[in-house]
Amino acid sequence: MNRFRFLSLFLALFAVMSFTWLDAEVMYGVDDEPEPSDTTYVYLLNADFIRFDDYINPDAQRLMGNVVFRHDSMYMYCDSALFFQGRNSFNAYHNVRAEQGDTLFLYGDSLFYDGNTRLLRVRDNVRLENKSMILLTDSLNYDRNTGLGWFFDGGTLLDEESTLISEYGQFDTNTKMAIFMDGVSMESPDYTLTTDTLHYNTDTHMAFLNSPATIVNEDNVINTSHGRFNTETNNAVLLDRSVVEQNNGENRMTGDSIIYEKELGHVEGFGDVIINNYKDKVDVHGEYVYYNQENDSAVVTDKALLIEYSSGDSLYVHADTFRLVTFYNEAKDTVIERQVRGFNKVRAYRTDLQMVADSMVFKTIDSTLTLFYDPILWSEDQQVLGEKIIFYMNDSTIDWAHVIGQALFVQMNDTVHYNQIAGREMMAYFKNSEIDHADVKGNVQVVFYPLDSDSAMIGMNTTEGPSLTAYFKMRAVDKLIIFGQSNGVMYPMDKLDVKKMFLPNFHWFDRIRPLDPDDVFYWRGKTVEQQLRKNHSNKEVPLPTLDRKNKKKKNKE
Repeated sequence: MNRFRFLSLFLALFAVMSFTWLDAEVMYGVDDEPEPSDTTYVYLLNADFIRFDDYINPDAQRLMGNVVFRHDSMYMYCDSALFFQGRNSFNAYHNVRAEQGDTLFLYGDSLFYDGNTRLLRVRDNVRLENKSMILLTDSLNYDRNTGLGWFFDGGTLLDEESTLISEYGQFDTNTKMAIFMDGVSMESPDYTLTTDTLHYNTDTHMAFLNSPATIVNEDNVINTSHGRFNTETNNAVLLDRSVVEQNNGENRMTGDSIIYEKELGHVEGFGDVIINNYKDKVDVHGEYVYYNQENDSAVVTDKALLIEYSSGDSLYVHADTFRLVTFYNEAKDTVIERQVRGFNKVRAYRTDLQMVADSMVFKTIDSTLTLFYDPILWSEDQQVLGEKIIFYMNDSTIDWAHVIGQALFVQMNDTVHYNQIAGREMMAYFKNSEIDHADVKGNVQVVFYPLDSDSAMIGMNTTEGPSLTAYFKMRAVDKLIIFGQSNGVMYPMDKLDVKKMFLPNFHWFDRIRPLDPDDVFYWRGKTVEQQLRKNHSNKEVPLPTLDRKNKKKKNKE
């Protein structure tokens, strides 16, 4: 009986050993290994030890030691595995590695591979390498049919330029395109990007944004919800009302679309662009804006509008084009002066002040605002015009104004009677934002209606002289002092000489005057009869241009 049991056990063991040996010989015999072109079956190429236990797991072969599988062009390695030959799949454990050519390497603690669906499921300490890209996660599925791998329990992508982290993501090994979702963070030494959804190409280093995102670098904070960002150059194309902030939020650009080129230091804005300078309390609007960070220069055009609100009552200034120019010292480390230049059809409105001119320049070095070519200034019932007007500012208010060439001051008493002072030049001085007195020089002519104690006009005074000083009270001409030889006539109100009521260059340009902030966009010029006389002083008015020298050089070439 004992001998019979011993013989039965021996025969059973021999049968199991014979089955295992024959199976191993068929599966990984060197002479029998199929060509890589065979894509149907998963092949076992090597294992140090094979065990088959029909009682514990009748469908699996248990493999241990230097296990190697191959399915067409992919080789898979591990320390141990369960090989389900009938189902064309296996589970791999410990030191798992999958290789496809010399471009794709996949590592993990465990792996399940289905040869029929060509799907890998890798778990714990997962590492996917594709050329210069590395993806780290704890749970990764990889579809060999599409070349798509995806993780769903948090992952990190590393490439030459940046580190990208998210809760969910996928990577296409064919297109090199990655998609990341939920808590996305992208970092490099030059910037940090945060968003909820990000598409990223590891070959071109281009990030595509489709949800609210913030990009922070040493110069800017960018907020956008749609655009693309080159992580190698830090250049960006931003859409859908994106915002670029500088100087800790003191300066901001908002636009329908913005092109940002960090290496060149250029920012371009398109479509309802707004530049906010919160420090100086100035806003600039335009359909197109170009800004150069390197030399702190800018161009604003197409519905260009400058709004200055430091005094509480906003000043609206429109021109066809605004240009910001910054001048530095020789070392280029200190700003000497900034200029804001307005070209063509300048119109401005504030509740207490309106003006028009062909062009303008504001200089920070001496706080002057200069209006060129037939400028006109209005303040309530007063009007000043000349060939050129220079305003000398003090804390955004006018300290004094210099009217050069064919200067004319007009004050409307009613629609028929106007106080008028004309001369070669005029210096008007202000106190508490109101005109206090004015000095007029050179061929001075006056038409003046003195008032009695009841503010009724008592007559018309016409005077000519070399110079005078006019004093104002309650914004009206109070008295005139003539210097040098003069002559004049006083006409009673009932005996006015109509021919003497208006000076030769008198015009009341109420039709041209801006009526409100929106009206600054609508140019209404002088008629031919209303133009100033042409003389040599008109030639002194500069035509600001930055490219004239360069154009001459190009023409010579």
